[in-house]
Amino acid sequence: MTGTDQETVLRPLDQPAAPPRPGLIKAVGQVASGNMLEMYDFMVFGYYAGDIGRAFFPSGNAQAELMLSFATFGAGFLMRPLGALVLGAYVDRLGRRRGLILTLTLMAIGTITLALTPGYNRIGIFAPLIVLCGRLIQGFSAGVEVGSSSVYLSEIATEKNRGFVVSFQSASIQLAVVVAAAVGFGLTSWLGSQTMSDWGWRLPLLFGCLIVPVLLFLRRNLQETAAFEAETTHPDLREIFTTLRDHWRLGGIAVLTALMSTVSFYVLTAYTPAYGTRILHLGRLDSLFVTLCVGLVNCLLVPAFGALSDRIGRRALLKGATILAICSAYPLMHWLVAAPDMGRLMGAEIGLAVLYSAYNGAAIAWLTEIVPPRIRTTGFSFAYSLATCIGGFSPTICTWLIETTSNRAMPALWLSLAALCGLLAAFIARPYRETETSSQG
Repeated sequence: MTGTDQETVLRPLDQPAAPPRPGLIKAVGQVASGNMLEMYDFMVFGYYAGDIGRAFFPSGNAQAELMLSFATFGAGFLMRPLGALVLGAYVDRLGRRRGLILTLTLMAIGTITLALTPGYNRIGIFAPLIVLCGRLIQGFSAGVEVGSSSVYLSEIATEKNRGFVVSFQSASIQLAVVVAAAVGFGLTSWLGSQTMSDWGWRLPLLFGCLIVPVLLFLRRNLQETAAFEAETTHPDLREIFTTLRDHWRLGGIAVLTALMSTVSFYVLTAYTPAYGTRILHLGRLDSLFVTLCVGLVNCLLVPAFGALSDRIGRRALLKGATILAICSAYPLMHWLVAAPDMGRLMGAEIGLAVLYSAYNGAAIAWLTEIVPPRIRTTGFSFAYSLATCIGGFSPTICTWLIETTSNRAMPALWLSLAALCGLLAAFIARPYRETETSSQG
């Protein structure tokens, strides 16, 4: 059986006809723009982790401040599974459109909290506690954002273009990387590194808050998906949790699939500015520029690989990208740390970004195809959130690995381990109907 037979024909998403092309393009833009802002707000914290550490976790030890800041960054991910269950059930019960509006609102609340909280030197212990609360709200919202936007796109696509359409969810996240890095690059050039460290890091967060009303307006005008409206009944909480329990093996496969995506994303984007400046001792502007370029490459390549997955099948891309990542991650990172400079950082990051794009171009659509249709948002979001609980701590884990081993190339081993998980999942995963049939047989 060919990849196309296995991954497209056998796994329709049970939707009526997709909207006309102009309507499809508009809907993709409305979903992607809101998703971009949510991830922009979420990622700005990672870009300015060192500055936020000094503002809210002053200790006199730069490494300790960075670790505490990244730990707070990662704490948001611990709320993601809860958000996936609570908000995912809301979306599967009441509609994709309502969920997209709710998640954007919650993310805005969390971002405003981070942007306006005074530093430790002004309000003491309340400063890190408030920041932590802001991160937890962001994590609760983000727990279902990727799932709800991916499912919405998958349900308005057709079987022939699902990989391409759904890939714009991932591409919008990469656009957030580009915008966040570009804003940081511009502000640092204008205000200077010292001013950005003192208080300028708050400006990118405030910028995100200012465009929330526009994006809320765009999402309020979204139409509900035909697939959701075609369902005569929708699952209640008991059915959702029972289905998750009964398909726990499938959930584990989905977590392994998403692990490669989340680890790669946070190593290549959230961690790069801190890695370049604190570990490799490169300039802040150099590290931000590399991050901007990585996001731009991913933004362009993920849809291209998504379209390719529609032609050759998801599994072929998943296997090829993970095998190449396992073989090349450590050599690339070892080459980088042997003589670190901006050119080598750019080369290593772009090389890994191409592999990430190839994997994610297939992985997001694949996840929508292997989860049970009745709880598609909850199932996708919960699996992805569990993977993000691990992948989101990548900056913390990488910093600890380097500190423990004194080997600045150790992040490559973390990437390779995630790629190995993705490769295993690619071999054993099946489209949902095939899985369901085999399990019942």
